[in-house]
Order: sequence, then structure tokens, then C-alpha cells
Amino acid sequence: MTATVPPPAIAPAARSARLPGRAAGRLLRIELRRNAMGWMLPVAAALFWWQAYRHVMALPPMWNLRAMTMQNDTLLDFAMPAAGASAWMGWRDRRRNMSELLSGTPRSRWARQAATWAATTGWALAGYLACVAIVYVLTARQASGGGPLWWPVIVGAVGILALTAFGFTAGALIPSRFTAPLVTLIAFFGLGFSSSAAHDSHSVWLISPLVSGSGDIGADPGVATFYHYLPDLSILQAMFLAGLTLALLGLLGLLGLLGLPRGLPRAGGWRPRSAAATLAVAGLAAAGTAVSLVETAHLDRHGMIAIAAVHDAASDQPVRYTPVCAGSPLPVCLNPAYAAYLPAVTGALEPALSQVAGLPGVPARLSQTAQVYVQGPGSSINLPASDVPASFVLPGLPDVRGFSRADFTTQLKASVTLPIATTVLGITPSGPVSPAQQVVLSVLTGIVSASRDTGIDPRLLPPLGSPAATAARQFRALPLATRHAWLAQHLTALRAGQVPLSEIP
Repeated sequence: MTATVPPPAIAPAARSARLPGRAAGRLLRIELRRNAMGWMLPVAAALFWWQAYRHVMALPPMWNLRAMTMQNDTLLDFAMPAAGASAWMGWRDRRRNMSELLSGTPRSRWARQAATWAATTGWALAGYLACVAIVYVLTARQASGGGPLWWPVIVGAVGILALTAFGFTAGALIPSRFTAPLVTLIAFFGLGFSSSAAHDSHSVWLISPLVSGSGDIGADPGVATFYHYLPDLSILQAMFLAGLTLALLGLLGLLGLLGLPRGLPRAGGWRPRSAAATLAVAGLAAAGTAVSLVETAHLDRHGMIAIAAVHDAASDQPVRYTPVCAGSPLPVCLNPAYAAYLPAVTGALEPALSQVAGLPGVPARLSQTAQVYVQGPGSSINLPASDVPASFVLPGLPDVRGFSRADFTTQLKASVTLPIATTVLGITPSGPVSPAQQVVLSVLTGIVSASRDTGIDPRLLPPLGSPAATAARQFRALPLATRHAWLAQHLTALRAGQVPLSEIP
């Protein structure tokens, strides 16, 4: 009779080690539990609330304004805690005199560092995405048109990877208690100055992850509203940041396998060293390619940065939308993203439109159109006028870049009602203007006199204290129906400049 010997039981630890990725996952969980970045998240959240959140949420609830501004502010808020915590974790083993002890473990130094960096990056990304989610959820509940822009979020996320890779590599290669604060300052001021240097659409500093568009336009309400958000610049920014991350991690692995900094034992053979060198070279190539391509950027007609090498012609198509309209008897229609400002627009235009509705030269409906952007000499931006009276461009939005509601109303009258009134009265840019025409223009537009702020030609309005100014005050005091009836009756004579001031009621 032959005795059967049962096979030896496999220990749970040995069984789990044979499963691919199981041990790496356990190491990552350990690093997540004892990572300094987790303790820095409250600091990052406080910086985000104090600077980015309050700035972004003070803007009108438009996806383009908030997403493009968030790309600038949020990443800058996370730069200091993410880079500082990464540098602190990068020299943890040297700080605790554990380098020689850990050199006897089955995993290489590069693999252990990769797990520590991944845990640090995971915490930083989780905090960043949580902040983005807060802004996007609130904007989704407030916005009246459009949809979320994801490319600014992607650039910020890849920027987090680059920041943590920079901090971790600096901490591992320069193990000192001064490394973390120095890296924190370099990350903050380096990012800040990189964005301020991007002064036009041809600057190489557009590669900065804090830049979401032309430095002379920035987060403008008219950008990425009527036309799609161009991802050209974002693609190259993400490519540059990803390449920088790979180059830093490859350099970290290569130097670690070679026993640098001094005092560390060499580890690994030619294969891991070749892999680390290949990673570093590929990262540098990607980053260099992105920088060279961004120098070919140009400003497109819709206010975005276009780059031929990565441009998709489908992005040039206008966004389809159903306009929102209000006003009577001459409706005013806006892009749904501007729906919250429809009462302010109709309130500014209604007095003039009610007086000229139905007269020759006045359209049946006034529609908002997209602003056209043209790169001028140097870094200047030219904004050609719209095809008034058939359509108009909003001069700006209240509470954006210090543009008050009073400025909004004044500019809207000057850019919309004045061209309509001059068209109705047959006034040409170089033609003469009679005193009676000055009176009617002043009453229709609601502008008493020209000023530097409005940019109105002084010859179109009655001089202060003149008989025409007195006639304008008397004509303005009449009921709306009376003014409209008088205009309809005397329009032909007004166009010919044959109405004297004495005939104006």
C-alpha cells in the first residue's frame, strides 16, 4: 500500500505574490495611507476656496468663462502643496536612513519610488478633481446654455502629474530639508511668471498650463460660445506636461539604477537602465515637439488659438442653438448662454427700438452675432464692427473685468441703437448732420452728449447748451406714441436734412 503525501500548502503571501500586480497594489495602498499629500489636501482646499473658487464663481454662469478661468487659478493653487509634498516624499528614505535597508528588498529602488510618486499624485489628483467637480456641478445648475469644457480639466490634471514628478525628482536627487520649500517656491513663481509672459498668440509661453487662450483676450464671454472650444493649444500643453513627467521619472530611474546620488548602491542591469533612458528621451522628445509646434500658433477669427499641426476643421463649425428672444414690437434675440442678460439688453434697447419699429431700414428682429477677432500689429487685437442693424455684438458683460452695468448700457446704446438710428435717418459716416438729426439721434439713443468713454463722433449729437440740446429735452418729454408718429410723418424730410429745429415738437 502506497502512502499519498499531500502537496505542501501555499502560503497566502506566496499565492498573492504570484498574481500579477497584486503586490504592487498592496504597496500602493500602503503608500496611500502614509503619504504626506493626504495631509496637505486641506491646505490645497483652503487655497482653492480663497483664490480660485471665489474668483471663478463671481463670473457669470457661462461654461467658457468659468472653465478657462479655472484652468489658470486651480492649478496654481495646487502647485505649492503638490510640489512641496512630493519633494518631501521624494527624500523620505534618505531622511530616515532606510536606503541601505531597502536595497535588499525584491523590488528595485525605482519601483518603490514609482509607488510613492503614484500615491502622492493620486491624492493630489483626487483633491484637484473634487474642486473641479464643485465648480462644474454648480455651473451646470446655473448655466442657461452650452456644456462643460473638458480640455481645461485635462490640462490641469496632467499639470498635477508634472508638478508631483518635478517635486519628487528634486526631493530624491537633492535630499535636504531645504528642498521642499525651495521646490514649492519654484513651482508657484515659475507657473505664475510663465502665464504672464504669454502676451500674444505667437508666444512660446502659451505652452504654460495656466494659459487657456490668447493672452490679449483670455476668458472672454464671446470665446467658445458661438463656436466650439478649440483643443489645439490644450493638446500641446498636455503633450508637453506628459513629456515632462516621463522625462523626470525616466531621469529619476536612470540615476537611481546607476547609484546616484552618491552613497547609494547600484541596482538593476542594462534592461531597466535602457528602459529608464528610453523613457527620459521619449519624454524630452514629446516636450520639445510640443514647444516647437506651439510657436506656429495663431489667433483664429473666433478668439481661440489655432495650431495647424493638431487642428481639426470640424471644430470651426458654429454651435447650433435656439436663440432666446424678448421685446416688443421689435424682438431682441440672444444666444441662450446669455439668457440671464436678456432683460438688461432689452431694457437698454427697448426705448429706441420702440420708436423706430416699422420704419424703413429697421429689421423685423435684432439678433446677437459672434464677435470677430483679428490679430493686429504686435499683440493688439482688432474687433471689427458687426452688421448693425441686422445683428449686433454685445460689447461685454456686466461684472466681467470691472465692466459695470452702467458701462454695459452706455456701450450697448453706442454700438447698437446709434447705428440703427443713423441708418433710419440716412446719415453716412462722412456726410453732414443737421441739428434736427442731432436731436432725433440723441432722443433715440438716450445719449445726451458724446464722451471719450463711448467713442461717439461728437458731430452726431447736439452740443451742450445749444438750441438743439434744448429741443432734444423737449422732444424727449413727449409720449412714445407721439414721437413715433412724428418720426413716421417727417422721416423723408429728416433724411434730406430739411427739418428745422422749430418744427420739432
